[in-house]
Amino acid sequence: MGERDELIRDLRTARAERARADAAEMTALARLAELEGDVRSLADEVAPELRVSAAEASRRIGRATALAQRLPTVHGWMHAGQLEAYGARRLVDVTAPLGNEHARRVDALLGQRLAADPTGSWAPVNLARRARRLVEHVDPHGQAVRARTARNKRGVELQPREHAMSRLAVDLPADVGTAVKSHLDALARRLRGRNREDGGAGDGRTMDQLRADVAADLLLGRDPGATVPKAAATVHVHLPVDTALAITDDGCELDGYGPIPGPVAREIMTNPHSTWRAVLCDPGSGRPVDLGRTRRRPTATVRELVAVRDRECCIPWCHRPARHCDFDHNTPWADGGDTSTVNGSPKCDHHHARKNHPGWRIRHDTETGVTAVTTPNGAVHTTATEPIHHPTRRRPTRSGGARRAPQAVLKRPHPRTEPGAADAETPAIRPLASQAEHGAPGGRSAGEWAGWTA
Repeated sequence: MGERDELIRDLRTARAERARADAAEMTALARLAELEGDVRSLADEVAPELRVSAAEASRRIGRATALAQRLPTVHGWMHAGQLEAYGARRLVDVTAPLGNEHARRVDALLGQRLAADPTGSWAPVNLARRARRLVEHVDPHGQAVRARTARNKRGVELQPREHAMSRLAVDLPADVGTAVKSHLDALARRLRGRNREDGGAGDGRTMDQLRADVAADLLLGRDPGATVPKAAATVHVHLPVDTALAITDDGCELDGYGPIPGPVAREIMTNPHSTWRAVLCDPGSGRPVDLGRTRRRPTATVRELVAVRDRECCIPWCHRPARHCDFDHNTPWADGGDTSTVNGSPKCDHHHARKNHPGWRIRHDTETGVTAVTTPNGAVHTTATEPIHHPTRRRPTRSGGARRAPQAVLKRPHPRTEPGAADAETPAIRPLASQAEHGAPGGRSAGEWAGWTA
């Protein structure tokens, strides 16, 4: 074993030991809280022992109690060296609004899923996403209430930082925050491109610096020096037809974020500035249907369908929205790979370049959504994309013989964007497609979905 392999092994050992130490701290704090009863007094006592503030000690006591009483499986992962305090804290936060019974149910289901997929990503953000979906599953009726409560806590905070810097934190609804970030990205890219055109190498500012400067200009009412179309602030919301029609409240996702309540998704959908498009998902797999083509560069339709299908960069620990990623050939074009959705996957700029580095191997199965990443030390990390539509056991066929070829992506502008419709009255909810396009409403497949952009 070479020095490099030994160092990688040392990292794994250090991570496991840190997780076990975090577990020992949580166990001790939970037992002390049980014996003491007075959390404030206990926090004052243990703060100097932990070398943290009393407020931080109080937060740790609360998390320790939650782990011991509500998330025993998560606590067990810590003792086994699998999960550190930060990942456990994310799971405690996700399940905080639930009652004890529902929290323990999420804990058990999460344990079952990870037992069935032991090689899946243990990154805290991925675990939190899985837990968030399970929270909506075990307590679907409470999701809208939780979202409304959280929205009431939106605000702005100025956090002093070192070296004459500060951080401006804004708590916003997920769809608004996503749209704001997309708009900042578009303006920053426009400035970078224009600077390069004017001066060759640009003015030296990175994308992060450009985003920060643009945000400051906009908040202070100054001209940021660039404009972009309104579509630059687009967010994608996926929801089933029955949820769009308020029959159920299940299955809604905001790309780059995760599940959102059905009522919130319908609010975005009925916003007068929204446009919408219908997407047909295969009810047997829960994934959007495919398109095929043979040219080198993907058409806009192929790019869009890949983005809708995978939603994010396909690397397990990366969550950059697919609409901001490159279309990458899984089997390279030079090696005979065609340009189609079955041979395409979204990768951000960083991971698109990373796949060509020595020792790295990235394999993405577009049929199952499983990505396997082999790193230079030989470790293999795999994950599977959560289906937009939870699949049925069998793929239903239409009565009367062969199935009709699916309408993969149907773009439909909002009526106010159509010529001559500026003064037309806009209904709150319109049919997703005319009967002439899709037949009678009763013939709709359970796999038919709609994505709204706001």
